[in-house]
Amino acid sequence: MLEALHASPRSSRPELVRVTGLSRATVSTLVADLIQVGLVTEEPGDESEPRRTGRPAQTLSLVPTAGYAIGADIGHQHVRVILCDLFGAVLWEHWVAKDVDRAPAETLDLVAVLVGRALQETGVDRDRVLGIGAGIASPVEKDSGELGAEGIMPGWVGLHLTGELRRRTGLPVQVTNDANAGALAELMYGAARQVDDMVYVRLSAGIGAGIVSNGQLLLGARGLAGELGHLPLIADGLICRCGNRGCLETVASPVAIARLLSQSWGRQIAARDLPALIKQRNTGALRAVRDAGDAVGRALSTLVTLLNPRLIVVGGDLASAGEDLLEPLRAGVSRHTLPSAARGIEIVTGGLGDGAEVRGAAGLVLSAAPQLLA
Repeated sequence: MLEALHASPRSSRPELVRVTGLSRATVSTLVADLIQVGLVTEEPGDESEPRRTGRPAQTLSLVPTAGYAIGADIGHQHVRVILCDLFGAVLWEHWVAKDVDRAPAETLDLVAVLVGRALQETGVDRDRVLGIGAGIASPVEKDSGELGAEGIMPGWVGLHLTGELRRRTGLPVQVTNDANAGALAELMYGAARQVDDMVYVRLSAGIGAGIVSNGQLLLGARGLAGELGHLPLIADGLICRCGNRGCLETVASPVAIARLLSQSWGRQIAARDLPALIKQRNTGALRAVRDAGDAVGRALSTLVTLLNPRLIVVGGDLASAGEDLLEPLRAGVSRHTLPSAARGIEIVTGGLGDGAEVRGAAGLVLSAAPQLLA
């Protein structure tokens, strides 16, 4: 019952009988129990809706404040924390610039402080929080929560993020990498709603992909699927921070683009300068972004051929380049992919902007809300 109401708010009793396969009497009994304990609310039906006879069926919904989830997005240079209600509406949000890579203890202490502030400033009782979902810019072992941060977040190597956050907050914790969090957010709330097979590619200081197959995140045996940024693209290219040579990340991340422009122009360009340069239609910056789009398209062509997604959603810092990035990216996918797999695939920017990862982190908890509320 809770799963049905979570998946389809504003359901009627007849709809719940059809969806759950339970008898009418059982549904009525369960609904009465759920209303009594404050998990479900009942509203009059819509008088304007056409019907054969009688009064319109009353609609039933989960009470949005029956439970809450906290999302934490831990990037290389920031921490963002949100508090959501049961349906993902953001009730509180705070972003802090932070040099994260070599400061795990300080960063996690900051997350705990922000969690405390969120509860205090909204008046939400800690007992009503179903858990914390955390997305981080590092590979995450799905069973242990251990971070595979070698060369990526040097100070975090071997750290068990799940236990560390639980110890600091006293709340249940689920952890994934930032690309998986972004994929889940776009699936639940953004550009990929009602799409069962999609790839979310995050183009920021790190490059990663979150893969959804048949409506479920595809994590792999250890939770490390989708590390797109570390696919080798150039045989004799630059050495990547992962230790390999010529990875996609060395040519197509905002950091790599800024490094190329700095070398070409003989002056320091930072990744944060790219949006302004693109807006100014700077020809050198546009060429570098388009070359990066082509490189990402070539890397994605492998995933398209192997996984046959219907949709690719592009997020992260570089997504703000819009069609200057997407046009060569689409061309790269089309040129290097099995034609039948490329046919009909749609490639778009995300619908949630820089909030995708933190929304998806909270979504880790909210996707399991019916089980957690039962």
